[in-house]
Amino acid sequence: MAGKTKYLCIDYGLRRVGIAVSDEDKKYSFSRDFLYNNDSLFSKLLLLIKQENISKIILGYPLNFKSQKTDHTIEVENFKRKLKTSLLENSIDIDVELYDERFTSNIAKQHIISSGLKKKKRREKGLVDSIAAQIILQDYMDSLRIKN
Repeated sequence: MAGKTKYLCIDYGLRRVGIAVSDEDKKYSFSRDFLYNNDSLFSKLLLLIKQENISKIILGYPLNFKSQKTDHTIEVENFKRKLKTSLLENSIDIDVELYDERFTSNIAKQHIISSGLKKKKRREKGLVDSIAAQIILQDYMDSLRIKN
């Protein structure tokens, strides 16, 4: 990848997929609009990856409170396999890393409530997904800085 790159975070859901992208220095995450989980999902993700010069994908990994897999965990693992296949079929060789997403939807909901947004805007279900992706990505990048 030429030039500065960014990270992409995906908060996968059966209906909607929350999206967040880092800055080029990988210090800050920014929520993007959500995508619908339909037949055009992979083509939209591939376009975003190319447009934003993405070098790594962080995929929210849902485990329960006992760190055990759930039905949704299996769905995310299946999505990761399909995403990796789609990337390779399009000659895109980037990592897709799973990252613990416990509590992020609840944190996102609290963030939205305290943000001062109008009630109608707060009801938009996709908003929680994209804010959750932003929280996951920020936590991931912060954890990298702590390790280094």
